Amino acid sequence: MSHSNPTILVVGGAGYIGSNVVLTLKNAGYDVVILDNLVYGHKDLVEKVLQIELVIGDMTDRGLLDRIFATHDIAAVMHFAAYAYVGESFEQPAKYYSNNVMGSLVLFEAMLAASVTKIVFSSTCATYGIPTTVPVTEEHPQNPINPYGASKLMVERILSDFDQAYDFKSVCFRYFNAAGADPNGLLGEDHTPETHLIPLVLLAALGQRESISIFGTDYPTPDGSCIRDYIHVADLAQAHLLGLEYLLKGGNSDVFNLGNGNGFSVREVIETARRVTGKDIKVIERDRRPGDPPCLVGSGEKATKILGWNPQYSCLEDILFHAWQWHQHRLGFTQSTTMPPALMT
Repeated sequence: MSHSNPTILVVGGAGYIGSNVVLTLKNAGYDVVILDNLVYGHKDLVEKVLQIELVIGDMTDRGLLDRIFATHDIAAVMHFAAYAYVGESFEQPAKYYSNNVMGSLVLFEAMLAASVTKIVFSSTCATYGIPTTVPVTEEHPQNPINPYGASKLMVERILSDFDQAYDFKSVCFRYFNAAGADPNGLLGEDHTPETHLIPLVLLAALGQRESISIFGTDYPTPDGSCIRDYIHVADLAQAHLLGLEYLLKGGNSDVFNLGNGNGFSVREVIETARRVTGKDIKVIERDRRPGDPPCLVGSGEKATKILGWNPQYSCLEDILFHAWQWHQHRLGFTQSTTMPPALMT
């Protein structure tokens, strides 16, 4: 590879979204270095699928960061290294503030010391709290209702202040529900513990779980279950590539929602999963969980307008089909590589 390819440091690049972004960067011709502490990342996927340099360590380790910046000509950083379990953030807020906020600050200071002043930051729709208008735009007030969302909002604020003081340019992406898997089946979602609806539904379809729970059946939605905006991880990855290129071309700091602008209810996800997998999935109806908004849907119009982002996989069947291929492959089940005829579009 020629040395004209910019090198991107991807912090948290062995995790679900980070690894999909790394694959997209690699396919676009970038050189990539991953820094990941492997608390939730997957070393085997980096070695087998991505086949790029992995530095095992933590972004709170300033000495390690200084060495990475001294030995690589880093053009920009992408930052995915956060703890992201809402429930756990209530129980262990110290863990969330020390990693998500203090860790980010160590990273940003190391970047400044190395004169690297461009970063793409993985934020979240949890910074908005309970939406007062749907679909949520970037102008919606930010009023997080859990320590996880609060920790991400603090980092957004730090980035804004760093831009004012140090000309430190950032693109912050506020995701809605990342879902799906690489369409070629190379990478997908594999969390321990798993808390996301789509993998849980698919694990139930594979017989790895007894059932799937619907938390709350009396929401003010058409079928009584919560509505969420599911965004295909390949579309998320494409947005990150566009955000990076925007910064490398001299773009100003900005924030973008990554959402499809339309949502699907929990019941719709389960029903679609039954069709995609051809399996019966047992459902248990439970009470609402505290802090779950009835409807969380994001507008991606700003990212489309400014970055030219154009999601390719907004159909729930595609998202579930790619995730289904991945889960069967990951768990060693034989898989069908064709979509059931009923789902062909």
